[in-house]
Amino acid sequence: MWRQAEIEIATRGRAFHELTSEVESHVRGSGIRTGICHLFLRHTSASLCITENADSEVRRDLERFAQRMAPDGDPLFRHDAEGPDDMPAHVRGLVFGCELTVPIGDGALGLGTWQGIYLWEHRTAAMRRKLIMTLSGEA
Repeated sequence: MWRQAEIEIATRGRAFHELTSEVESHVRGSGIRTGICHLFLRHTSASLCITENADSEVRRDLERFAQRMAPDGDPLFRHDAEGPDDMPAHVRGLVFGCELTVPIGDGALGLGTWQGIYLWEHRTAAMRRKLIMTLSGEA
């Protein structure tokens, strides 16, 4: 059994946007009991990640790390067609990735207790992001 859906996310600019409940809702409604949930982000300046969902300081620490790794306006980068956050956002997107695979068991995502699925927006401006979710498995 296969199911596919596109999810659109309106971001508020650079931040983590939790998607766990929306993805779980699609999984529950799919009828798939055992399988795989694959998520693919159709953008190069944002990322998908699974990280702690209990303490928001974890996400703030990750953002501070990303700022140190690829700071906005770094003179190393020449690609700045859309502003000083343009190339740093591409670097972050490449490093942190644009896809995730999560197991489905007993009709639910196989996430751990403190895990959540997030779109990590790397641009400072609000954006509209599109994600393709593919579910595969058995009822």
